This record gives sequence, C-alpha cells and structure tokens, in this order.
Amino acid sequence: MPKFFDNPAQRTAPPGARVPASVTLGSVEIRPASVLAPMAGITDTVFRRFIRNLGGCGLMMTEFTSADGLTRHRDKKAQRYLTFYGNEHPISAQLFGSDPNTLADAARVVQDMGFDLVDLNLGCPAKKVVSCNGGSGLLRNLPLIRSIFESVRAAVTIPFTVKFRAGWNDKEVVHIELAKMAEACGLAAVALHARTREQGYSGQARWEWIAALKNAVKIPVIGNGDIRSPEDAAAMVAETGCDAVMIGRTAASNPWIFRQIEQYTATGRYDTSSEADRYEMIRTYFTMLHEEKMVGAPGKMKQFASWFTHGVAHGAQLRKAIYESHNEGEILNAVDRFFEALLAGKLAAAPQSPAALAVATVAVSS
Repeated sequence: MPKFFDNPAQRTAPPGARVPASVTLGSVEIRPASVLAPMAGITDTVFRRFIRNLGGCGLMMTEFTSADGLTRHRDKKAQRYLTFYGNEHPISAQLFGSDPNTLADAARVVQDMGFDLVDLNLGCPAKKVVSCNGGSGLLRNLPLIRSIFESVRAAVTIPFTVKFRAGWNDKEVVHIELAKMAEACGLAAVALHARTREQGYSGQARWEWIAALKNAVKIPVIGNGDIRSPEDAAAMVAETGCDAVMIGRTAASNPWIFRQIEQYTATGRYDTSSEADRYEMIRTYFTMLHEEKMVGAPGKMKQFASWFTHGVAHGAQLRKAIYESHNEGEILNAVDRFFEALLAGKLAAAPQSPAALAVATVAVSS
C-alpha cells in the first residue's frame, strides 16, 4: 500500500457540505456514513478495533480473503483474516475469487460466523491476485461477474455489496454497466475506487466516475479515492452525491480521520493531533499488537512507524530507532524514550511542513 498520494489535487468543500450522518445498506444501518476500506496487511482485527476505539467509523471491513482458501483448503491464514470481536460491529467480510460456487460457499461461512455484510473484491490491482482472475482481473469478464453476483446473493440473507474499480484501463471502463448489474442482482450497495486497474494508486481519482455511478443506480453508492481530510470527504459528497465515503490510505497515517469527519459533519470543525496525542496513539496500537501476540508484530510495528510518524518533529530519529529494534519490547521502549524527550523539549522543534498535522483545532466555516 503506497504511503502517500501522487500529486494530490486540492479539493474544496462548498459551504455546508457534509458527509451523511448515516446510510442503510440492506438491513444494516451504518452510522456515520464512513467506511474503513479493506487493505491487505493493514485491516486486521487489531487495527480495526484500534480505529473503532478512536471513534467515528461507521463500518469496518476485513482484509480481502481468498474464498478458495476459506472453503476448499481450510487455509488457517484465511480464517485468521476473518477473526473479529463483538465491538467491531457492524463489520463486513471481503472475499475474492472467481468461482461462483466457491464464493457462494465462502459467503455462507461468513454469514455463519456472524458478519453483518459480505463484500466482493473486484478492485485489487495486485498482479498475483489478477493473475488468478481475482480482484480487478474480473473486470474484463462481466458475464462471470453476473454469475458470481447471482450465486452469492442466493446463498446468503445478509447484505451483499461489491467494491470495484472503474475498469481495466481508460479504454475499458465498465463501472456503469457493472453497477447496474449489481443493482439488478439484488446487491445492497456498490463502492467505487475511482481509478482503473492500470492506474494502481497513481494519478488522480476520477470523482466524476462516482457521480456518474450515483446517477445510474438507486442503491447506495460509496465513494473511494483521494480522501485525505474531512474537507476532502465533504467535497466528494458535494461533487458526486455519493451516500457514504470509504477511506483507506489516509487511515494508516491519520487514524483520527473518521472521528474528524464525524466532528466536521456535526459542527463544521474538527480537532487535530498534538505530539502528545500522537504518542498515545502510537503506543496504544503497538501495545495492542504486543499484548495480543499478533503474528509478525515487530514487522507490523516497523511497517506502521513510517505512517504514524508522518509530520512528527524529528520523526526520522524515531523511525531509525524502531527499524533497528529486534522485538516489541525494544520498539515500545524506543517510542517512550523519543516522545519523553520530545515532549520535555529536549529535542529542538523542527518546522512543520504544510502536510503535517496541525496542533491547534482547525476551524472551518460552515
């Protein structure tokens, strides 16, 4: 998952623009109307509960999980991806695969496990997934997608949704046809990452594609792509009319984003993080990984260090100390030492870049 955005466009939310307070997907109400995007290697149960505890996220989604691994091979890794706890509701399990019967079987497993929704991944651009005809690789085979929609819809009673990209490339854009097919097959909502498979995560998300989708179907449309702030989220809703927003990369660098959107929706203002807030946030997440004995916890701490320290004065020093640590205990000690020195003023304050999070409360005219 790329850490930052490629030449992000400056979005401006019109006065009064807000993310909806809620959206209903089938029988499930999502409040607020914000969704944590499924991200491989990111949205495991620890990260989801971490985000839930910070507040403001309406719907959690699991890492995408192989339907084949879940049903045919009883893959322990696939089952681990679907581990969740009661405070994660409402929660959706995202599946990928290309066989309609296997996906239907996997959806039954998901329903029996107690998930609130099941989602089909038609967006992952990774070569190893696409080469197996999964993720965005299916976007070139709409008849097969229809068969999958029909099989999964018939197999379960929980709401069924789909997340997809606009098409394989700019010459093969199929999002309108695909969304209409989803609606006809009884899916509860569609989520569009407004890029093509060929784009990956580069370039700008084409929000006009989300707007076209909203005009084409009556089921809820969830917009995804290039939301980095509450203003971006409000701007997407204003520009596209989408019913909810889905956030991926930003949640890994600013896990307060959902709470900020909720605050902005309610008051037109939102709080941003101080250095003390970021210290508490990093230590909380790293401690959760350590205490729950997550597989590969030190590696995950190092992975998140580059995102969580973005905008922190002298953050490079902390990252270096974390990368050179050998276990969770050493990493936690490195975090404590760094922030104790920083908060005590023993590290000279470095100028904040425009992209860094401000310390003060941001006031935005409503």
